[in-house]
Amino acid sequence: MTDDSNPNGRARLDAETLALQRVRRFTRFRIQPALYRDRRAVEISAWRVGGEPVPFADAVTHEYEPFDVGSAWGRAWDTVWFDVRGEVPSDWMPEEAELVVDLGFSGEQPGFQAEATAYRPDGTIVKAIEPFNAWVPLPEPGPFRLLLEAAANPMIQVPYEYEPTALGDRATAGDEPLYRLERVEVARRDLIVWELLQDVVTLDGLVDVLPRDGVRRADIVHALERMVDVMDPDDISGTAEVGRAALAPALAATAAGSALRVSAVGHAHIDSAWLWPTRETVRKVARTFANVLDLLDRDPEFVFAASSAQQYLWLKESQPELFARVRAAVAAGRFRPVGGMWVESDTNMPGGEALARQFVMGKRFFLDEFGVESDEVWLPDSFGYSAALPQIARAAGARYFVTQKPSWNETNRLPYSTFEWEGIDGSRVFTHLPPAETYNSDLGALDLARTERVFSEKGTAREVLGLFGWGDGGGGPTREMLAQASRKRDLEGSPRVRLSDPHSFFEAARAELTAPPVWVGEMYLELHRGTLVSQQKTKRGNRHSEALLREAELWSAAASLLRGVPYPAAELREAWRSVLLLQFHDILPGTSIAWVHQDAEATYARVATALNAIIDAALRALAGDGDVPLAANASPYAQRGVAAMSVQPAVAAATATPRRDGDLLVIEDAALRVVIDGRGTFVSMRDLVADREVLPEGMAGGVLQLLRDTPREWDAWDINEEDQRSGAELLTPVAVEIDGDAVVVRHEVGRSRIQMRATVADGRVDLAFDIDWRESQKLLKLAFPLDLRADRAASEIQFGHLHRPIHRNTSWDSARFETVAHRWVHVGEPGWGIAIANDVVYGHDLRTVQAPSNRPMVVARLSLLRAPRYPDPSADQGVHSFTVSLRPGGIPEAVVDGYRQSLPLRTLRGTPLAPLLEVSHPAVVVEAVKLAEDGSGDLVVRVYEAHGTRAHATVTTAVEWDAVEVTDLLERPTGDTVDRGAAPRSVDLHLRPFELRTLRFRSPRPVA
Repeated sequence: MTDDSNPNGRARLDAETLALQRVRRFTRFRIQPALYRDRRAVEISAWRVGGEPVPFADAVTHEYEPFDVGSAWGRAWDTVWFDVRGEVPSDWMPEEAELVVDLGFSGEQPGFQAEATAYRPDGTIVKAIEPFNAWVPLPEPGPFRLLLEAAANPMIQVPYEYEPTALGDRATAGDEPLYRLERVEVARRDLIVWELLQDVVTLDGLVDVLPRDGVRRADIVHALERMVDVMDPDDISGTAEVGRAALAPALAATAAGSALRVSAVGHAHIDSAWLWPTRETVRKVARTFANVLDLLDRDPEFVFAASSAQQYLWLKESQPELFARVRAAVAAGRFRPVGGMWVESDTNMPGGEALARQFVMGKRFFLDEFGVESDEVWLPDSFGYSAALPQIARAAGARYFVTQKPSWNETNRLPYSTFEWEGIDGSRVFTHLPPAETYNSDLGALDLARTERVFSEKGTAREVLGLFGWGDGGGGPTREMLAQASRKRDLEGSPRVRLSDPHSFFEAARAELTAPPVWVGEMYLELHRGTLVSQQKTKRGNRHSEALLREAELWSAAASLLRGVPYPAAELREAWRSVLLLQFHDILPGTSIAWVHQDAEATYARVATALNAIIDAALRALAGDGDVPLAANASPYAQRGVAAMSVQPAVAAATATPRRDGDLLVIEDAALRVVIDGRGTFVSMRDLVADREVLPEGMAGGVLQLLRDTPREWDAWDINEEDQRSGAELLTPVAVEIDGDAVVVRHEVGRSRIQMRATVADGRVDLAFDIDWRESQKLLKLAFPLDLRADRAASEIQFGHLHRPIHRNTSWDSARFETVAHRWVHVGEPGWGIAIANDVVYGHDLRTVQAPSNRPMVVARLSLLRAPRYPDPSADQGVHSFTVSLRPGGIPEAVVDGYRQSLPLRTLRGTPLAPLLEVSHPAVVVEAVKLAEDGSGDLVVRVYEAHGTRAHATVTTAVEWDAVEVTDLLERPTGDTVDRGAAPRSVDLHLRPFELRTLRFRSPRPVA
């Protein structure tokens, strides 16, 4: 009998495990402490700013007070400038001398805690100081002075803890210092010991991913143990060279011929706001780019890729000298602007035109500033990807797409790593999901082993992309990561790693995969579904800003062309940039700290003021001095007798008058009858035209449901389906009464107050909600059971709509329990259906279920409000309003109702104005009317097919023009042509389902 335990109860360890224990202890307690072989003290003084950051010019002239290592510093969000003075000894080599700093780092990931920027006395930036990259190169021997701008950013993200924190709001963050300055000293880096440590890290990392009984693993363990044997633990510096020699054979073993080829691209995913405000992101960009520029000088093969034109603009405005260095690196091909978007935006909720402008604004900035245009879309971290995105990307000149976020799916794994992604119109982009499943790789063995394990096209392809560098809060690549790349260029047991750039990777991947698989439709993220609901005020600001931008451009273009009023291009561009920034994937989804959303609401208010002023000025110029009561209709459809895109007299709204019928209240017009009971719910909704009941027998509609909302993790991000098993319907209102043309229902729930006004007009019911929301971790839904037999529903997305299954046949269907729609959803049978439109709701769920009568029905629910507690414990508290409408009809009626909700009439007085544009087919929607970006005065019109059918339409303008071109989103000719129409000033369009088309009318002018 064999005894596998010793008297102390510890399992016996094999020889290899014992050897690794020895190696790792030697590395930690001997090699790592020997990295610096000499240290010198410095003099430190400090200035606590006590408010918002100040420029270097203020800091360099301010008075400083002596400061000791070990002292506390930095209340939340404050800045402390440290003046550091010391001397580099004359016998140190330039590569050896460094300032080593510990601001009080926690050991957690960089970007989520204290950081600093090191400046020379002339104001130029050296590099950043961050966890795992806490050194600054020092100048030639002799005295030196550096100023460190230290940011006391609080650690709001504690891994797997999602507790409410007061730190995300300046008003509640407190005054206590968060950090203690642990170390500031001049240190002499031992270059050979440093290289030895990189050798050890490389080989030791492989041990953890190689087969336990494999020869390669045994060889590495033997080499590591031999390294310990030959080195003197009391003289690490003196024996480091022999230690490296012991490891050299193991590092010289070459990779297998079948090894994957990893194109390693330096990267630093910098969230434009998240657990910090945008003002801090400005500094994060400078810190990260300074780190990168330092590495570019040290490694001639290193290439860095960074997205988001907004971040480059911040750098240009805040650090012009650093921006000039970036511009030079771009010109040299070492620094690659990628993605072509203004920010890495959410793609679920921005409207079609807004998503198009992400590319227009981003690409134009890169072209103007750097003369470069990227051909890939770069969105590694957005929360799902709209099925409209391939067409928009192709229309912007992009061919490739990068993301890794689908790897976060809770239930299903996308079956491909490299594939063609096909959108709703049939457009395709060549897509890659880096199989390391991270955009923050350190090129360590674990990431590379995962790359090999996860890559789906093994056997048919070998090219994969590896994004390395500290991200989210920035920081970027480190010299240690580059050391990993160098050692794994051709190393047995690892994929081959080569430093590369995104374009080269895609060209190689496309060439080797001649028949890639195809993924059709949206890339739904099976996680973070709550982002469609959280921070509703931010979402309202976005929806309304998009509508105001459409109005401002339309009426300004008309006033310029018809009245000679100067077109406010600069003001419109500034408004667009503000709105596009707030579509960043941690702002619009509602997942940032309170400070970020407070800033967002203030920005939306400023944008609304500026755009309303532009609209009013343009309409005054268009309407002139007349005194006729008018309405301006910016919608692509007629409203109340006012033609689309015209200024004309409007007919009065024909709203039905409610009446009592016993205990019930009835509102009806010629097309629809709604009956409301004492519970405030609809007990009947009858389509009087089709003579058909909307609601299933015995079921109530328009029911508010208050559900538990306590996610397993990621509070503001997630809605968990199991929470929806617990909750209650609100069936005991404090009042149900007639008020003019409406039935008003009032509820009181806890400290919350909910009022619903129901009116009927034009064959639809409108529900206007005013809500004072004071709940915590609750989800408010509005539910409509529908007497329909259907297995799919349509949801509006950008430039069209998407059909999704509403059954649960597969795990993919079941996981899609909360989905995005823009202004409307539609569910129907052949010949009859229901359209539900809204003014500012994004989260929906529609399911086919069994009615009490044992007949099938569909339940459609709209998610109105949440109340998550992390990262903003005050999220969604306060006053909100929503309007939801429901009508029997088809998708064409849903499209019309969606635009009516988004673009209500504006009243004014003056002289009527004919439409600037007329379109002959209702399926062809005018999405944008503007003047050209280049200032030529050309008229640009963007249209799309909205019904999912082929459509032939004539577009007629109210102005003369010399020629018309089909362009891309950047208003450059594509070579496609359109035919002139039979009528004057018209063109004929033939559009495929959901096709997007941009027309440029050259030299427009008023009709003589």
